[in-house]
Amino acid sequence: MVIDFENIELNPQPHFKGGEGVAQMRTYFDGTNKIMRGRLDPGSTIGYHLHDTSSEIIFIVSGQARCLYDEGHELLGPGQCHYCPKGHSHSLINASPSEPLVYLAVVAEQ
Repeated sequence: MVIDFENIELNPQPHFKGGEGVAQMRTYFDGTNKIMRGRLDPGSTIGYHLHDTSSEIIFIVSGQARCLYDEGHELLGPGQCHYCPKGHSHSLINASPSEPLVYLAVVAEQ
């Protein structure tokens, strides 16, 4: 199955999960799981949230990311991946003052 994100409507999400700025996402949802291509412009974040019924994998396509994860944080660049298992909390922050952060994310219900 091919998912063509260019043919999925862009869905801007202001203050997504309590974050700053706007998360711009194209989301494929099969009724259970989500696959997203997202963009965070400088100053934008996805708020800190708990994955109580799902896990999430975030692959950085371009830009620099900072993930708050449980009690710490992780810095990620292109080609790196952040994993938030079920029962854990995280957020995603564009760590660049001048470049957008582009990522792919998979949220799998468990």
